[in-house]
Amino acid sequence: YVKSINGKKLRMNYKELLKEMITEIEKADSIVILRHRKPDPDALGSQIGLSKLIKGSYPEKAVYVIGDMPENLKYIGDMDEITQEVFSKSLVIVVDCSTPRLINCPFEVNVDEVIKIDHHPNVTPYGKICYVDTTAASASEIMAELAFDATTPFKMTSEAANVIYAGIIGDTGRFLYPSTTSKTFALVSKLIQHDVDLAGIADKMITKPLNVNRMTGYIYEHLEVSPEGMASVVLTKEVLHRFEANDQLASLVVSVPGTVEGILAWSMYVEQEDGTFRGHLRSKGPTVNHIAQAFGGGGHRLACGIPSVTKSQILEVDAELKEAVRNFKKN
Repeated sequence: YVKSINGKKLRMNYKELLKEMITEIEKADSIVILRHRKPDPDALGSQIGLSKLIKGSYPEKAVYVIGDMPENLKYIGDMDEITQEVFSKSLVIVVDCSTPRLINCPFEVNVDEVIKIDHHPNVTPYGKICYVDTTAASASEIMAELAFDATTPFKMTSEAANVIYAGIIGDTGRFLYPSTTSKTFALVSKLIQHDVDLAGIADKMITKPLNVNRMTGYIYEHLEVSPEGMASVVLTKEVLHRFEANDQLASLVVSVPGTVEGILAWSMYVEQEDGTFRGHLRSKGPTVNHIAQAFGGGGHRLACGIPSVTKSQILEVDAELKEAVRNFKKN
């Protein structure tokens, strides 16, 4: 946990930084909460969840959530629209976003003045308050922890619990990923006491449009699997057009190669409008986020991404992935 004072980073313990964060929130009349672009359930769950926690404790404050909203995630909540004037006079909090260049905001953000709340490795520290807990399985888990901490003014509500729960199960793969901990389950056990729609949220998570399910078949058919257990698939613009899909819908099938026996790590590349590819890297053991970082991306040890790579760079990334798998199997 880090606080920035006159450009210098000062390490603080959890309670100290929490107090600083709440003080900043209490001083602000207007608050804007941001997250990373191309959001997933955790980005939205933590963003909207925090807004509901703040609004519930400070009803007199204006609290806004802004950013792009994918159609398939609108069940989590809605975004607000604000003016530059409102943004300029607001305290800005950025959640679930490891680096400033991924912040989803239509206005210029002074990253030295924001509060950062995140669970990704703190490779790019920013903000006047930098609250990063890499032991948390999701940013939404951090929001649950804040709400259930008796020293904070936040009180959990059914609305907040539902969106925070959606974020947690999104980033833990419905508690299947190794990032899930006993703390995750302890916090969820408290969340579900607040009328969380378990079946409804699960249905939204696992139900995909027919065209996306058909694209799953394409992935299985065209998956390239190396002898060491690394797999790769490329979804070109032609493939996306064939299945009436887009980049956001393609993100729903990133986990598909992991269901194939013997695969330890995999990549999926989705072609963008400019002809570059968005890369998704996943693993069942080998560390892969250093590869994403080397190509301008980042994320968790076993799940990360690269915003943009060229066709020739795909071969380079996959070569690094194969090497990571070989090293993992040696050890």
